[in-house]
Amino acid sequence: MVFDFHNDKERYFNYQYLHSQEYIVPLVNQYLDFSQKLRILEIGSAEAGVLKAFTELGHECVGVEINEERVNLAKRFMKKEYETGQIQFFDSDIFKVNIEELGGKFDLIILKDVIEHIHHREILFKTFKDFLKPEGFVFIAMPPWCMPFGGHQQMISNKLLCRMPYFHLLPMWFTKFLLKWGKDNFVEEWEDLKATRISINGFYREAKSNGFKVTKAVYYFINPNYKFKFNLKPREQNKIIASIPWFRDFFTTAAYFLIEKEK
Repeated sequence: MVFDFHNDKERYFNYQYLHSQEYIVPLVNQYLDFSQKLRILEIGSAEAGVLKAFTELGHECVGVEINEERVNLAKRFMKKEYETGQIQFFDSDIFKVNIEELGGKFDLIILKDVIEHIHHREILFKTFKDFLKPEGFVFIAMPPWCMPFGGHQQMISNKLLCRMPYFHLLPMWFTKFLLKWGKDNFVEEWEDLKATRISINGFYREAKSNGFKVTKAVYYFINPNYKFKFNLKPREQNKIIASIPWFRDFFTTAAYFLIEKEK
């Protein structure tokens, strides 16, 4: 990969921690009382940088991550919290663990840049219902598929293609041609991303049809991630553009949602 922060896992852990501390924690804190000790689950927790911002506030955290290597790194980066039992890690698919294994229900479930990779999202929403406490919330951050780099171009090794916006929206045969031309092996991952792609409107539909309501939504023209990765100042989306369904997806690099079960 061209962008070295993906290979430097400790640096990436710190990016995730700072992002969580500055953007996720303040948003969630508007709806959950942080003076109480909360139980927090992150699905796709990677090296657990996001959860570190919550453990340092005294909350009890659980990370579920399918990649064993990343779980091992999380245990190393969060050594003190792991050894004291403040955080637990499970090397597993979220659909293969049960609430008893995880120690009980949660006040908050986090998915950061994960939902766009998940097949069978109706099962995911059922998991939310099963794992959440009655007054709990789910925080989701996602890149809309139609945004400039919704195909996760940053993961491509070719120096030109990794910086080329929107080409993932071209017909599949032509995108495959470009990837092969660039001598990149990202074809399989790209096909999977296209199969699980999600739009802002699509997220609203899926949430509603599965018994959830969107309590808070924030759209970003410049993703807060870019502050740490590229030294760009985050900017929320223009209100006029944000109000136009479908069109907004092309210019919104990140959408943040806080959802809760319909009463």
